[in-house]
Amino acid sequence: MKVSLIAAVYKDIEALDVIIEALKKQTYTNFEFIIAEDGESKEMQEYLKNLGNLPFVLKHTTQEDKGIRKSKSQNNAIRAAEGEYLIFIDGDCVPFSTFIEYHTALAENGYFIGGKRVNLGPKFSQKLRMKELHPYTLEKKFLQYYWAISKDAKEEKHTEEGFSVSPSSWIYKTFLQNRKKKLALVGCNFSCFKKDMEAINGFNEDLEDAAVASDTDIQWRFEAIGLQVKSAKYVANQFHLYHKRSPEQARGNTELFLYNKKHNIYKAKKGLISL
Repeated sequence: MKVSLIAAVYKDIEALDVIIEALKKQTYTNFEFIIAEDGESKEMQEYLKNLGNLPFVLKHTTQEDKGIRKSKSQNNAIRAAEGEYLIFIDGDCVPFSTFIEYHTALAENGYFIGGKRVNLGPKFSQKLRMKELHPYTLEKKFLQYYWAISKDAKEEKHTEEGFSVSPSSWIYKTFLQNRKKKLALVGCNFSCFKKDMEAINGFNEDLEDAAVASDTDIQWRFEAIGLQVKSAKYVANQFHLYHKRSPEQARGNTELFLYNKKHNIYKAKKGLISL
């Protein structure tokens, strides 16, 4: 199955470079990587031009920089995607080597997949950014580094979500496969069939920069067309690079979100196409 991995990116070339290094180690190779840039910086273009040969197809979509328009940038990437299956990450999230393999292993008609992330602290994030530590090494020696990562992360927590379980393993089938607690989707780690994203007309650009657009809104709209969420927690893992928290991103446009949900308007009016 052809996969399109889509990363929502804004200017952070250092983090993108760490992601690309991680993608060179993917155990699943039938994928393309689409950089969904929320802008069109010359620095990004120069960086990509000098990357050289990669073991995967790389695509780059851009748009005029007019403030945060993540949903629009992701819709740009979906339109460019050739994979029948889509995986979404953020530009500061570094996938484990089995990330794509395990997302595809869990893929099933009637479902969308949601994973979590390990929040790294400043020390380990800087080591990855400065190439003092390769993400593959951090993944493979995760147990050895566990307490140091946890201490570095401080209030960020979620360190335990770096423990990886194969979806074909006895542990997964016995303890994780039939989890009853419903997963709340996070926009930095989820996947779906492209046909299902097209059925809801992609991300809702009318929600503008509201954080709700990338997770809560997508989840209820998928569920409105009959899909169920399947958890990839402890399965499709990623490292989240530390950054200082900006003022709380507005959950903005909640009135529109609630109105759409109340009236079951699951197709975005302004999405992959304008309705």
